[in-house]
Amino acid sequence: MEPIRIMPCLDMKEGRVVKGVHFVDLKDAGDPVEQAVFYEQEGADELAMLDIAATLENRSTRLEWVKNVSSRIRIPLTVGGGIGSLEDIDLVLAAGAAKISMNSAAVKNPELITQAARAYGSARVVIAIDGRRNPALPSGFEVVVAGGTQPVGKDAVAWAKECEARGAGTLLPTSMDGDGTRQGYDLPFTRAIAEAVSLPVIASGGAGTLEHFYEAVAEGKARILLAASVFHFRLLSIRQVKEYLKSRGLPVLL
Repeated sequence: MEPIRIMPCLDMKEGRVVKGVHFVDLKDAGDPVEQAVFYEQEGADELAMLDIAATLENRSTRLEWVKNVSSRIRIPLTVGGGIGSLEDIDLVLAAGAAKISMNSAAVKNPELITQAARAYGSARVVIAIDGRRNPALPSGFEVVVAGGTQPVGKDAVAWAKECEARGAGTLLPTSMDGDGTRQGYDLPFTRAIAEAVSLPVIASGGAGTLEHFYEAVAEGKARILLAASVFHFRLLSIRQVKEYLKSRGLPVLL
């Protein structure tokens, strides 16, 4: 079994890290460079940086944020938000990102996943799938886009399978129902995606306790564990999480 990876997430707005609940009620959570350096020193395996307002504001990712953070860390940086073309991907990778994450643009134009995988390799292509419960759909989960503001009538599990078929290398499902609540990852949502594909799945949205991280692997079948609030506000440390996972029998890089 590959080691479980811990991935703090910097949600970015106006040059600062922010964190909300259900994607709203945003609070300031610090300077992105300071947070990134701190997390690398703490033992983070990867880092995510999401420009959460880019799609809503109809613009590309702020490249200076990517450059500022990537120039100060050595761990892989995944950047998302406002990436809608191969040109955008070129610019973000040139700014220092190791991987790019797409959501709204991929839903709008699925061929972009295929093109990105061909151009840059599947390992650099992460597809974020924001979902919410909708019993009218076969899996019970519906894809939402534009920062969680627009449901699109697409089944989240069917979409995950299509993303894999088109060459995505990693999937990042985030539960709108769980985001920022610290009530635990949405295990049925994460597991539904993970069991439908053979790709690594990143658990995201709702981590609040050490047990939540373990459950995301044991029950949610995730391989990478993303969290924001608990790390930004120093409720848990990355070391604590890794030592706990190891104590529960899961492989981690300490």
